[in-house]
Amino acid sequence: MTKTNDQTALVYRNVSFAYPGQGDAAAVLDQVSFSVPSGSFALLVGETGSGKSTLLSLAKPQIAPAGTLRGSIEVFGAPVESLSTEQSARTVGYVFQNPNNQIVCETVWHEMAFGLENLGTDRDEMRRLVAETSYFFGIDDWVRRSTDELSGGRKQILALASTLVMQPRLLLLDEPTSQLDPIAEKNFLHALFRANRELGCTVVVATHSPQAMIDYATCAFELTDGGVAPVENLETLARRPRLLEPRGTLAAAAPVERERGATERNTAVRSAPAPYAAKPDAAAPHAAEPGAAKPAASCSGVWFRYTRDANWVARNLDVEVPAGRIHALVGGNGCGKSTLLSLIAGIEKPVRGRVRVRPGGLALLPQDPRALFAAETVRDELMEWAPQAGYDEEAVERMLGALGIANRSGLHPYDLSGGQQQLLALGKLLLLKPQTLLLDEPTKGLDAAARALVARALTRLRADGVTIVMATHDLDFVLQAADYVSMMFDGEIACTQPADEFFRGNVYYRP
Repeated sequence: MTKTNDQTALVYRNVSFAYPGQGDAAAVLDQVSFSVPSGSFALLVGETGSGKSTLLSLAKPQIAPAGTLRGSIEVFGAPVESLSTEQSARTVGYVFQNPNNQIVCETVWHEMAFGLENLGTDRDEMRRLVAETSYFFGIDDWVRRSTDELSGGRKQILALASTLVMQPRLLLLDEPTSQLDPIAEKNFLHALFRANRELGCTVVVATHSPQAMIDYATCAFELTDGGVAPVENLETLARRPRLLEPRGTLAAAAPVERERGATERNTAVRSAPAPYAAKPDAAAPHAAEPGAAKPAASCSGVWFRYTRDANWVARNLDVEVPAGRIHALVGGNGCGKSTLLSLIAGIEKPVRGRVRVRPGGLALLPQDPRALFAAETVRDELMEWAPQAGYDEEAVERMLGALGIANRSGLHPYDLSGGQQQLLALGKLLLLKPQTLLLDEPTKGLDAAARALVARALTRLRADGVTIVMATHDLDFVLQAADYVSMMFDGEIACTQPADEFFRGNVYYRP
């Protein structure tokens, strides 16, 4: 048995874990043993659903999932279960894949101070720590903002800052850059590197995109088939393709006949959790170019802000979305991409200007896929809208297979990995056969193969006349899947171009 001391930050010994109802035969982790040296910047890689999030969360019992755990986990020589809540907070920091899972306060400042207040930190010391951490991460300009107004990327930065303000010795991060634009990602990783090198914080990052982190990493581990093995040569991670040939066709798993049960599907979309799905009228798929007479959606002179006193998120915004095409919205965190999707979906109403949407079924995949979940099992989740939409159990079984989660159909949706939750939510919407599909960060939490699977699904939907609008920071995915790209800046559309032209002429914002 390996002796642990302050030179070893994290140790897993013969760790096995199975979710409730899985049994040992379907355990997510099987006899996992590895250690992370103190001061490391360690990467944890593995396919979507391999168990990375589960593995990390077990090191912090306060957030660990329910299930059967065997083996032992130690941080700096102490069993994790022996640490008090205060000791755990000061020793192990955790940044969730979805920042909405950990942000609890109404303003950025209070979120930064929340953990320190719970630890009983002196007020003057608390103010100092909040101030210097805010400067460190460049959030001092929006420290008084409401957390509800923040983009997904800014929420991710806030989640990291509000964790590091408590000065943990070990920092665990689950896909921390999945909602960051390429430039923000570089800045985020540099700040994380400084926390590692200058503050002496041991960092362990679970990621599907190790390429951007290779220059910072000191070691890496790969999770495969429930076990963990060290990556001997980090350069092999840098050479891995960002997109792989998909193993299946997701779109083909949805009901095939659009004409079948049209009346029932109208009811299904109407009964889906508003406002993520809207009532369709007569569907008439067609393809149009930007500037055509009948785009799938358009905004004309749109101004929008979330409250009367807030800054404008959309400023005289003009955009046309071509029908029957894949249209990508890119730009920095907080530029208004998610807001634009909400305006098209009818979730938000413009203060001035006009939003037009072509008749036909419309559905939105939100940044947090769990907003669509209402059932106790994965299978029941996919079956929820079946009576109204006109699809059957056979269609659901095909979708489960296409999603790669047939063996987890009896689990609660929250027990899936973040990437699997993303696929489940997308699959649920695909069963509705919408004519317009809005996607907010659709590849968040997905490995290269799953991202390629989604790209192929969107391509097939486009061939069927479906209009797709996606807000994303995944430029590799945009390059592979999109027909047109609109870059947003300061609440406006800076440009709209065919995808190949956009990337050919872009100096800084490129894969």
